Amino acid sequence: MGFPTRQDEAALHERVLAADPVAAADVFAAFVDPLVAAIQRDLRCDSDTARDSAIDAIFEYLGAPSSYQPSKGRLSTFLAHITKRRATDRIRARSAEARREQEFGSVVELRASAPKEEMERAVAARELWHKVEQALKDDGDRAAVALILDGERSTEALAEALGIHGLPQLERQREVKRHRDRLVKVLERLGARLRDEEGT
Repeated sequence: MGFPTRQDEAALHERVLAADPVAAADVFAAFVDPLVAAIQRDLRCDSDTARDSAIDAIFEYLGAPSSYQPSKGRLSTFLAHITKRRATDRIRARSAEARREQEFGSVVELRASAPKEEMERAVAARELWHKVEQALKDDGDRAAVALILDGERSTEALAEALGIHGLPQLERQREVKRHRDRLVKVLERLGARLRDEEGT
């Protein structure tokens, strides 16, 4: 299944701008499958990553349809660009997650120890990271936490990870601060709970 024609895309965009109540459903029907196919072809990612990223892209567009400028190109190109960015973020987040699992123990300097003790520490680190994953179900939250833990302070980078980069600047700054504070509190509560569990 291919993308709609340029004329059909333009008509659909006008319906979205006019708040046609069924336009959103028609956008999903028209674009999800072609976007999934295009991103799988370009990035060679799995179907779940491609589909989730395509859905994210369409939601982003429907949330701020005026961010698409027809004079700059087709709607399908605009959506494909967002989908590719979201898919790339997901792939990077998974790679970073795997790397963090492997390197989690290096946050604290480890003295030379017996192989059995090192293996036990690696298992504990992996279990701890899984608890972080359970506390943060949203991919955007996980990506933002990864940036925060890496020392990233850029509002733009965090907004991109959280999927709110399309907001006006002042609102974007407020939202990034709100999300950052929320995520730090989640991590603080998780740390307190783990300390309590260790104490029992």
